[in-house]
Amino acid sequence: MDLREVTEKTEQLKGVVSALISEAEQLGASAAEAGMSADQGLSVTARLGEVETVERHQEQGLGLTVYFGQRKGSASTTDFSPNAIRETAEAACRIAKLASEDAFSGLPDASLLATGELPDLDLYHPWGIDAEQAIALAIECEDSARGYAEEISNSEGATVSQHQSIRVLGNSLGFLQGYPATRHSISCSVLGQRGESMQRDYWYSVARDALDLESAIEVGRKSAERTISRLGARSISTRKCPVLYSAEAASSLIRNFLGGISGGSLYRKSSFLLDSLGKQVFPEFIRIHEQPFLPKGLGSAAFDAEGVALKPRDIVCDGVVHSYLLSCYSARKLGMETTGNAGGVHNLTVDPGEKDLQRMLASMGTGLLVTELMGQGVNMVTGDYSRGASGFWVENGEIQFPVEEITIAGNLSDMLKNIVEIGNDVDFRGNIRTGSILVSEMTLAGE
Repeated sequence: MDLREVTEKTEQLKGVVSALISEAEQLGASAAEAGMSADQGLSVTARLGEVETVERHQEQGLGLTVYFGQRKGSASTTDFSPNAIRETAEAACRIAKLASEDAFSGLPDASLLATGELPDLDLYHPWGIDAEQAIALAIECEDSARGYAEEISNSEGATVSQHQSIRVLGNSLGFLQGYPATRHSISCSVLGQRGESMQRDYWYSVARDALDLESAIEVGRKSAERTISRLGARSISTRKCPVLYSAEAASSLIRNFLGGISGGSLYRKSSFLLDSLGKQVFPEFIRIHEQPFLPKGLGSAAFDAEGVALKPRDIVCDGVVHSYLLSCYSARKLGMETTGNAGGVHNLTVDPGEKDLQRMLASMGTGLLVTELMGQGVNMVTGDYSRGASGFWVENGEIQFPVEEITIAGNLSDMLKNIVEIGNDVDFRGNIRTGSILVSEMTLAGE
């Protein structure tokens, strides 16, 4: 859809949301909120030079939450007809009347909502690519990987996807906003073999605007390069050593921290970071902040999942926790105010240092470079951390050989405090934007 068509469609969806809220109010609801989405896209996968799948999708959904005082009920539908809207409102109201009262439920305070004109975040860039063009691009990507080296022995395929969506949110306080967005990607995964050693790796590129994607040839080359670099991997003996998380692996460490300061974990008292507000959790050089208004940002938004207006803000400054991550519900449970994080964070950024990956390896000297993590061995209550890992053993700042079948372990509280440096090799492909992270010491369990 061009911009005119998508603007008309957005207004149409706003009308459906408004009608659903009105229907709920007519049925006696004291408050209501509704959200809807309309998505469409194309995804093509090629494997071994042949088309494997061509998928077109077009989906829509409408959800309603109503309140009768402090009692809450929800219902959803994929049918936008007047009859379906009425039945959805009736279902939500029936559920609410049967629900128990919850003193912390309800809509946001009206003063916190994102009213008026929204900032232009430049999120809508439709990619005018048809199935034949997408197939050609996927084959080009995979050919680049398969032709990289003789050791590339097989392929899991290359995928090209284009996606566009419209999101609309409204409530009975007069809030009604919506915007379109796009998200496109190219990915490739191949297998390599040298003697008895067989490895698999992948690479991908994702962006709001297809012009910002890495080329198909580059994506294929990187997937093959990463696969070849892992051939001959072996385990190493158990020891303590520094660990350098590559940028793509480092986001998981930051995600563990975010889980510890999220409202749900805090009010349930199931976090290793209870009562951490205002306390030193990281070294003084660490700053972590949200940038919700970045043009074309994958995590950019003007409001959160409850309609609360967003703003740039520090979460950690000088290593000190300045803010938790709270929705309206969790904020009320904690006696605080929402931080606009219903639905998650928005372009969370760890300020980078000055060194690229090679110089970060030199800083580490001898230790482990982690490029992939496996398993879910993190206890968020105690902070105990133990995860399967693979990567590269480094000596004197130089990669010596690939490693696999090892476990890295520690405690998140200690790991966060023992961060030595952040690299400038920031991975921009997600909602958490960080460079590589060097931790001074962890336990490595191997042979």
